[in-house]
Amino acid sequence: MSQPLHALVVDDQPVNRLLASRMLDKLGWTVAQVDSGPAALDWLAANPAALIMLDISMPVMSGKEVCQRVRAEGLGGPGIRIVAYTAHGQPEERAEFLSIGFDAVLVKPISRDSVVKVLTALALPASAVGTGVA
Repeated sequence: MSQPLHALVVDDQPVNRLLASRMLDKLGWTVAQVDSGPAALDWLAANPAALIMLDISMPVMSGKEVCQRVRAEGLGGPGIRIVAYTAHGQPEERAEFLSIGFDAVLVKPISRDSVVKVLTALALPASAVGTGVA
């Protein structure tokens, strides 16, 4: 049996965390959730992950700052993919997110199709087929 794929969903809004987590779970991912940037950094310092879905607009510490810290400190393990999970989807905003270390941008509201498209573009598993998940 292969190793489970671990994802971290970071969003200060509980409904958004739940939605993203359920979508990833149904695609075969093992998902953890946190509600802030500092909590994300703490979790990533102690746990490996293949993927972070990271909200941009959060109080205390923005998703941009979290992304920069994850990259600078090597948190979450090698090869971690960070997806900006945001309502900010203008071309100049997307360019900024990618320039500071995000691997992709997923604009809210998300759908199963948009999540699958981003995972596929990042060469990450986007299907529960073959994972033993029904």
